Amino acid sequence: MSEKTFKQAPDFSLPNQNGDVVRLSDFNGKHVVLYFYPKDMTPGCTTQACDFRDSHEQFSDLDAVIIGISPDPVERHQKFIEKYDLPFTLLADVDHQVAEAYGVWKLKKNFGKEYYGIERSTFLIDPNGEVVKEYRKVRVKNHVEDALTYLKTSQES
Repeated sequence: MSEKTFKQAPDFSLPNQNGDVVRLSDFNGKHVVLYFYPKDMTPGCTTQACDFRDSHEQFSDLDAVIIGISPDPVERHQKFIEKYDLPFTLLADVDHQVAEAYGVWKLKKNFGKEYYGIERSTFLIDPNGEVVKEYRKVRVKNHVEDALTYLKTSQES
């Protein structure tokens, strides 16, 4: 699976933490921070989610919506949101169709084992549904700050 580069963000519909179907196109007219992460309740994913939570108000001030996607089921997303008081939507991509559409479902290696999973990635999508910035192979430290800075700067120009 090769890197995909987009102009128009692939639309999708997935269940959120409450089981309601959410479509990317529901957010036309807003900036969307779409982030893919491997698994709820793991150290890196928890840090990243809490960083987004702590900057949520700043993203909202820029008219940006944060959406997290992982292969975890709806029930696990509910627990993750409750445990860490996450103020944004998490979507359940259990069959990884959306991850594949965005090119983030990758062969990974860990402790000598190979398996498929999410490559931590973030896509910044403008109000017209176009991807304006892609972050792939994301390192959690400072990532949310980088995305926020990019969004601020792009809105100022």
